Amino acid sequence: MTQPRQFVIEADGGSRGNPGPAGYGAVVVDPVTGETLAEAAEYIGVATNNVAEYKGLIAGLKAAKALVPDASAGGALQVRVRMDSKLVVEQMSGRWKIKHPDMKPLAAEAARILPASAVTYEWIPREKNKHADRLANEAMDAGKRGKQWEPSASTAALDTPRPSTTAGLPPVSGPPGDAAAGAARARAALSSRPGAATGTAPAAAPTPTASSTAPQVGWAAVPDLGAPATFVLLRHGETALTPEKRFSGSGGSDLELSATGRHQAERIAQSLAARGTIEEIVSSPLRRCRETAAAVAARLGLEVRIEDGLRETDFGAWEGLTFAEVRERYGPDLDAWLASAKAAPTGGGESFAEVARRVAATRDRLTARYAGRTVLLVTHVTPIKTLVRLALGAPPEAMFRMELSAASVSAVAYYSDGNVSLRLLNDTSHLR
Repeated sequence: MTQPRQFVIEADGGSRGNPGPAGYGAVVVDPVTGETLAEAAEYIGVATNNVAEYKGLIAGLKAAKALVPDASAGGALQVRVRMDSKLVVEQMSGRWKIKHPDMKPLAAEAARILPASAVTYEWIPREKNKHADRLANEAMDAGKRGKQWEPSASTAALDTPRPSTTAGLPPVSGPPGDAAAGAARARAALSSRPGAATGTAPAAAPTPTASSTAPQVGWAAVPDLGAPATFVLLRHGETALTPEKRFSGSGGSDLELSATGRHQAERIAQSLAARGTIEEIVSSPLRRCRETAAAVAARLGLEVRIEDGLRETDFGAWEGLTFAEVRERYGPDLDAWLASAKAAPTGGGESFAEVARRVAATRDRLTARYAGRTVLLVTHVTPIKTLVRLALGAPPEAMFRMELSAASVSAVAYYSDGNVSLRLLNDTSHLR
């Protein structure tokens, strides 16, 4: 019985503006030798990142099929698609529903090219998808000049040397199409093979000496940890209570955005679309956050995942009151709350210590789930301040020394070795 041909497809797409001038790139690779068998790239005009990524997938599947004339027959071809688009990988693997009207016809077209049994999907970090990314950027650059991409002018393959993609790989631990298992497999192989990142041969092991075994210090000693999980922390837009500075947590009314808040949500959606860096959106379950997240998701063409751990503090009997009103009615309880993170608001509310445990557990889940990704977390004052405080290793009283405006943006990056970097705090430039 003839063995099926096996190919690896790496595909990517990009949009400079999201939506904006867009292009895609795809490459078909021999999984044994690492040889490039086919390349495809095209400038597609104004489109979103997700549309461009889907078109890159379609181009890659068509290129692979063209290499095997009888590929439509089951068993003649086996393809492993590798992409840094979590959305495309999860939707084409059948684990996420396809809701956006622009994505449905593209997914259907991709599914018709080859039998479903012939294709599996893996998510890979962006830095492992450089060849396809370079092709997509070449296509966009050509479009900017009023031209289309030409293979003869491409340098993508030269800039992304690739070792064999299967030799020495550990076995897949998940079912076919398991993106998590595939990504783990790729990371394990690349981290265990010296020179894999550049395609160079492993260097001979040096003879240990006093100088070679001593730990390095300074920037030279910092390993390449890959892309961090970056959380862009967005406080929801204004509600009716925001201008009055009233306690508004998770124990009171589930407030909607005010007219001002809806305007703020649209402004931040425009800003984030222009940056084009958000890959996932996660929101608190409270309405004001869901509405803010929905405005951004509609602009970016992404889905919103709800995370209960991002909800605001339960302020108990203080819900809806101003600080002065709480001082008047519950003075001793307020003093205790200001003095200790373990003190809870009157009437069974949450202490800052309880919130910190909840938020830290949520942070750990999300950093594991979104390693190497840039994720928008739409949440509230206390969870954002808590994430910032924990990132800085600051004491609980630091919570009272931060300003977080409605619809403001902060950012924290989490690296694989446990290090954390605060990159932005309370940015409201998009509202001006």
